[in-house]
Amino acid sequence: MWTLSGFSDEISPDLQEQCELVSRLGLSYLEFRSAWRTNVLDLDDDQLARARQILDSHGLKVSSIGSPIGKIRIDEPFEPHVARAQHAVQVAHHFGARYIRVFSFFISPGDDPDVHRDEVLRRMRVLAQVAAEGDVVMLHENEKEIYGDIPRRCVDILESVGSPNLRAAWDAANFVQVGVRPFTEAYAQIRPLLEYVQIKDAHLATGEVVAAGRGDGELVETIRALRADGFDGFFSLEPHLSQAHALGGFSGPELFTEAFKAFTGLLQAEGIEYR
Repeated sequence: MWTLSGFSDEISPDLQEQCELVSRLGLSYLEFRSAWRTNVLDLDDDQLARARQILDSHGLKVSSIGSPIGKIRIDEPFEPHVARAQHAVQVAHHFGARYIRVFSFFISPGDDPDVHRDEVLRRMRVLAQVAAEGDVVMLHENEKEIYGDIPRRCVDILESVGSPNLRAAWDAANFVQVGVRPFTEAYAQIRPLLEYVQIKDAHLATGEVVAAGRGDGELVETIRALRADGFDGFFSLEPHLSQAHALGGFSGPELFTEAFKAFTGLLQAEGIEYR
């Protein structure tokens, strides 16, 4: 049975409000990216304790830490970022989460990403080692403007690093926004490395983000294939239906609910059970 989660900070900056709606929708997990307008990695000890208390009071668990690790330029200093990654592991342990979302570094506009391959791989190997030492799994998300934006470079990262502690998070809308048809052009390459699925969709012509099944993200084909090959993991709603920016997005309660209904409607139409 597939397990649903979601970037609950797209509901509200307030964690209590996030948890109330997540619970009403029947979810048991959320993806923790921010609370009280503060990224999860920047919450102080008191805020982390308060967050854990709020989650526990709603019977909610954390599927993944929605960290910004890897969202720096490839030419920015890396060592401070390693310390931040180590802190991300501590935060994951605090919330009992196995996964931490990461990225493969912004490339300047007009620059050839492949020129930076060696440095990207060096950094990703370090992050994988941090994950291994902390007994967590870092999930590389394909995203526009980073090295791992297209299928070929996503696969290159994960196969070259070759660590079970660095796996793929699938984002169909992000592929669409770099001109890739996700299922047609990416699924076969990414599937052996895939551990986690993020749910949003987009139009190929404009890049506009839309609810699941309403764009060119080939979500129906993807979920059919995942069911056929026995995938068993998290599907995390990241709607971005109101606004999107480099470090996240926002939808609000109504649009987040719309996104939930759109995706669960696809699952129900396919006869797929979820929790």
